[in-house]
Amino acid sequence: MDNAQLHFLVAEGDAGQRQALLAMLRELGAVNVGEAADGHSAFSMFDADIAPAPQIAIIDLALAGMDGLELIRRLGEGRAQAGVIVTGEQSAELLFSVETMAMAYGVNLLGSIAKPVTAARLEALLANYVPPERRNELRRSALSFSFAEVGRGLQAREFEPHFQPMIELASGQVKGLEMFARWHHPQHGVLGPAAFFGALEANGRIDFLDWSMIEKSVAACRGLHRQGIPISMSINVDQGTLAHPQFIEQIGACLQRHDLLADYITFEMTESAVLITEPHFLERLLRLRMLGFGLAIDDYGTGRSNLQLLARIPFTELKIDRSFVDGAAKRLPIGTVLRSCLGLARSLERRSVAVGVETKQDWDFLQGLGCTYAQGYYIAKPMPVEEFPGWLADWRQFF
Repeated sequence: MDNAQLHFLVAEGDAGQRQALLAMLRELGAVNVGEAADGHSAFSMFDADIAPAPQIAIIDLALAGMDGLELIRRLGEGRAQAGVIVTGEQSAELLFSVETMAMAYGVNLLGSIAKPVTAARLEALLANYVPPERRNELRRSALSFSFAEVGRGLQAREFEPHFQPMIELASGQVKGLEMFARWHHPQHGVLGPAAFFGALEANGRIDFLDWSMIEKSVAACRGLHRQGIPISMSINVDQGTLAHPQFIEQIGACLQRHDLLADYITFEMTESAVLITEPHFLERLLRLRMLGFGLAIDDYGTGRSNLQLLARIPFTELKIDRSFVDGAAKRLPIGTVLRSCLGLARSLERRSVAVGVETKQDWDFLQGLGCTYAQGYYIAKPMPVEEFPGWLADWRQFF
């Protein structure tokens, strides 16, 4: 958005640094720029009777009177719409915690800058600003459908699996594909789970989708094998689907229909689902492993793992949640958690999979830490199975 159209506020106690920030903003095209030397003055500028209120506020943590933390809290509690950039002399780790606090209060956080502030970093964070009306428009455009509509789509076979490659970091070789359910809606185009998962979950019928995707994924896997691409596939399965008494019998019949070995299929389950202590569920996991299926713990790090129980689960892969991958190379706290997750996988002699690899920096960092596999948009977006052979040929030109 054009900075000349926005109203800025610089809340900075040090006069010299405040003037430097004002100068930077003007160099970046800002015209309407207010300033405040203390927190109370800054907060007063968000008064509803004062027009226009700041749209972007740069807030130093060391403000006099009302410090930056309190100002951020009050903006969050008052549901201020302004985008907020936090600055401070504090360490990057502490600023990261401030970011977490700000988002917990509901603040529209654009990011933080450790002093000294640079024009390049400021410009990069200003690019994150989305006007309130645009945010509302995006929320309205998030489609969701009733259970009846989703059911009609399933009956019409409009749901198709898309597949995202999983790469071995040490060699660059493609080692597998993860399935993602997509609805090819006749009016709205290709839709992700946000449009349909809630309706299925609310009605306790995620198994409708699971079995459709399992059948189509197994068929797709066999089709690639016939093309000389002996790839493995990972399929997300809901706990309720897996707990069905006939699950093992039905998946066996599915593999037989498509002439595929169990070794090529891994079932992914969330951390919370895998750690259930119900004996029949644990027995089912054991039987799947004994039949040759792989088992992956998905979204690892987002639950509350009982490590003793985790060590007893016969999983083959630990999939580390994207929240511990994105930014791990730059932020020590995230990097520390990521190292811990990778260390756990190695100590249990399991493969590790980093999800949400978005940049080359992510890739290089994970490679240096000895992560087994990586997947994410840096490598490829989920794609229809027909597109995979061409993508694979292109990828192999680089490795």
